[in-house]
Amino acid sequence: MTSTGRTSSGGQAVLPGHGWNRTVAGGQPSLTVGAEEELLLIDPVSRAVSGQAETVVAEAAGVLGDRVGPELTRYQVEVRTEPHTSLAEFAEQVRSTRQAVVRAAARHGLRVMSSGSPVLGQVFPPPLTAGPRYTLSAEMFGALDDEQCACACHIHVGVPDLATALQISNRLRPWIPALIALTGNSPFWAGRDTGYASWRTTTWGRWPVAGPPPFFESLSHFEDLVAGFIATGSVMDRGGLYWDIRPSHHVPTLEFRVADAMATPGETVLLAGLIRAMAATALQATTAGDPVSQPGPEVLRAACWRAAKDGLAGQGIDLTTGQLSPAVNQIDQLLSWVQPALHDHGDTELVNSLWARLRSTGSGADRQRTAYRRRYRLTDVVDHLISTTDASH
Repeated sequence: MTSTGRTSSGGQAVLPGHGWNRTVAGGQPSLTVGAEEELLLIDPVSRAVSGQAETVVAEAAGVLGDRVGPELTRYQVEVRTEPHTSLAEFAEQVRSTRQAVVRAAARHGLRVMSSGSPVLGQVFPPPLTAGPRYTLSAEMFGALDDEQCACACHIHVGVPDLATALQISNRLRPWIPALIALTGNSPFWAGRDTGYASWRTTTWGRWPVAGPPPFFESLSHFEDLVAGFIATGSVMDRGGLYWDIRPSHHVPTLEFRVADAMATPGETVLLAGLIRAMAATALQATTAGDPVSQPGPEVLRAACWRAAKDGLAGQGIDLTTGQLSPAVNQIDQLLSWVQPALHDHGDTELVNSLWARLRSTGSGADRQRTAYRRRYRLTDVVDHLISTTDASH
């Protein structure tokens, strides 16, 4: 529920400056990319979540500084990258940042796992982090906070202004279900298989301003919506806009909040490279004046539900036909659409190879269930997640 970067005097986290003055091979702006990842702390004996985030954050801050911080619950630690134009450099920082938290946790007898949801432990209600914002959230939204021990991977892409961010958001709304399927990594919740690839997606959908963003007719349309949400108490402030894609309220980025916490560093890199290429492709289409697809909100909502249910291994709703088609085919279509932008940013080989690996091994949700089926022990799922959190692949 926080945002990427260092802490400002107002208590909000802010991302170091995103550049907009470089160009790539195609003459388009070179978009910066950054990430924030939410990780879970684990007791190595019980494999249940552990509420020692404050201790681990303080330990990890010796290495990461203000790129590590608390989250809503004391089970969670949030880590942040700096903005990067090089995806390879971004990848290295994702790995080193995770490793720093893993080592900090180990010094206190704990482990770290990257999963969209806790597998074992007393998670309902979770122990909340102390602080005025979290206290106010509990007062305003009550039991909605009780199931928010859910972890996401948020990708930030640099944009020049709010109007541009809204135009990019409009063009990328139809691809939200595909991203949900690609990133599903939360099939288990508090000791049971939910039947979903991304249970986190369904829990976040309960918030009053969450899920796919609306189609914004104009900058004033966006501002009027936000003002109304704040005036009616639907959100605390602009930081409470929990849409799957949202303009940042304090830094010049468009934030993609759709993904579960990714099991491996490589999957975070895949997601970041893909999203940056999507944003660049949408930006170019906006400049060219290409038509914008506007699926109805009810159809888009159903497609998101189906993607959260089936994940990468199942079927998704094709928004152009209204029919089911394999989720992997939709990802292939998405990658085909953004290949020119991947090439312009020099990311083609890395992103395509990471997608090929994920397609062959299955999504995070698929691999969690595979780990469970070996001996039908949820502790094996936790051990699997611990082993992949700071792995090199």
